[in-house]
Amino acid sequence: MTKPNWDDLRVFLELSRRGTLLGAARALGIDAATVGRRVAALERALDTRLFDRSQRGYALTEAGRRLTDPAIAMEAAASTAADRLSNQTERLSGAVRIGAPEGVAASILAPACARIASDHPNLRLELVALPRVFSLSQREADIAIALTPPTAGRLRTRRVADYGLHLYATAEVIARHDLTTRPALREVRFIGYIADMIFDKELDYVPLVGARLRPQLTSTSLSIQLDWAAAGEGACILPDFVARKRPELIQVLPDQIAFTRSFHLIRHEDDLRAARITRTADRLTAALRATLS
Repeated sequence: MTKPNWDDLRVFLELSRRGTLLGAARALGIDAATVGRRVAALERALDTRLFDRSQRGYALTEAGRRLTDPAIAMEAAASTAADRLSNQTERLSGAVRIGAPEGVAASILAPACARIASDHPNLRLELVALPRVFSLSQREADIAIALTPPTAGRLRTRRVADYGLHLYATAEVIARHDLTTRPALREVRFIGYIADMIFDKELDYVPLVGARLRPQLTSTSLSIQLDWAAAGEGACILPDFVARKRPELIQVLPDQIAFTRSFHLIRHEDDLRAARITRTADRLTAALRATLS
């Protein structure tokens, strides 16, 4: 076994996220054959198979999954190092507005923005944390984080990271309703989004748990839903990266009720040469991947 090349690891990470040679190639700005050669070289260097190949694409093997975390850590360190080195000659200035759902904005983007602001004192970061879809075409934001990528407009989208969600409740709620089987879920009060104000179809979780289930406590705010669940007011589907901040919450039927969603970073094509936006987007991408992947 020889030491892996960082460029090969970078290709490995992108292929693990995209699942196809063509998708990884487009994201990296190289051709699909090069992606295949780089991954093959990495597998030879490590003397192990990292992907299972099929007609549907590339899926990580167990060895590939074990490699993911250290590779992501290297990616984040490289991004931070590059940014700090470039700070010696280039200080970013101006304003960058970032639109994102409340949960990811508060948990991940807010501390990342604070670090960027410390490195660039003349850069003004505006983090808009609202339950809505932001229109970059109408210049409502320079960068948007979304669950569903746009299908129209002069926009550039990249899939950043997947994240998991589970059903959560306190130990007292779980014991009171004996939440050890799916039928028991009909007896517990559900917490969720207001049905006619769900801004993205990817957030409509409750019908996926049970067609007849209807949340009784609803809010457009994920923070409010989190507080209700942590206070023992009912059961709530929450992103794992949000729920883990409240140790009183426990996963309910985690082997049966589990969802995966993806965050996408969106920019307007006209802004691709704007250094302040590009560098901010890169730092936010690194923060999301380091936390979620």
